[in-house]
Amino acid sequence: MNTTTAPGKNRTLADIYSHLPDKPSERTLEQVDYESRHWSSPVKGPLKPGSEEHKKATADMFRETFNPYKPSVIPWPDLDPETLHRIVSLPIWDIAVQTEGKARLRMAAYAEMIDDPDVRDAISRNAWEENRHKEVLSRMVEHYGVPLAPEPAYKEPRDTEWAYLVTGFSECWDSFFAFGLFALAEKAGLFPAELIETFEPVMQEECRHILLFANWLAWHRATMPFWKRPWFELRVVGVLFFLVYERMSLVSSFDDKGVEHTQDNNFTVTGAQSMTDRQVDFVELVELCLRENERRFSGYDPRLQRPQMAPFAARLALRGVKLWRRLRGTAYHHDHDGVAQAAE
Repeated sequence: MNTTTAPGKNRTLADIYSHLPDKPSERTLEQVDYESRHWSSPVKGPLKPGSEEHKKATADMFRETFNPYKPSVIPWPDLDPETLHRIVSLPIWDIAVQTEGKARLRMAAYAEMIDDPDVRDAISRNAWEENRHKEVLSRMVEHYGVPLAPEPAYKEPRDTEWAYLVTGFSECWDSFFAFGLFALAEKAGLFPAELIETFEPVMQEECRHILLFANWLAWHRATMPFWKRPWFELRVVGVLFFLVYERMSLVSSFDDKGVEHTQDNNFTVTGAQSMTDRQVDFVELVELCLRENERRFSGYDPRLQRPQMAPFAARLALRGVKLWRRLRGTAYHHDHDGVAQAAE
């Protein structure tokens, strides 16, 4: 199927990620915020991946939890010089803007490959929201004068399924740690509450995105022909190895003028010290990420699949570090939030 034209329609990928087929919402901000975090299917019984009920619930969840905030009217708060310098100095803005630019195109391209109208609609909406994330980031860096490298040309992926898997698994991994870093920044008070509040809907939206991806993945596995499954699982393993390699190295990209720019693609794991003015223990950070991950998913129907890769890896690493510290005789104390911290 042509990845630039929808079945029965003549539309480009930009048409998908820049157009949402809904009327403006008249709900209050409080109602919108609550509904974006809480959703349950009216269908009784289990939601088995591959079933019509599971597929419909996944699509309904994504559509009905939509938050209609507009980047153009976000009131960016004034910042004192120290806070402004802290934000400008974060080594994430180039790669954050470019990641959203790639994600919107990859999701729009993958949506065009899907024949099922419910799943295609959900992933098309996801592409639109990725485009909105890019607009939020672009407006923020412009407002605060954050210097960015010129953006490269965003090209349609040659291997659409691979690109979608890379984006989906990457978001699952990055969002897990981003939830913890966001909570860490809020507790530390280094960033104004108004700025934290401004980005809160974006963080919750990332939760919805990876919830959609996890349920798409379960649906896709359950509905594909059995003879395609081994090759697909090999591709998934390949994607995971690629993401490990990517996060262990610096990422080089070229702007529209051919100038190379190198950035750390693993800030969501390594950036804890940028969010607070005190030392952050590994156990503390991982436990915070696990709690925040659980909290953000808690309002959605428990019968829907949850991303498992990052929480599983985090718990495994946590057990290993705690065992190592017990063997070394490292003691623990708990801070006022009940977070374990190591003390030699």
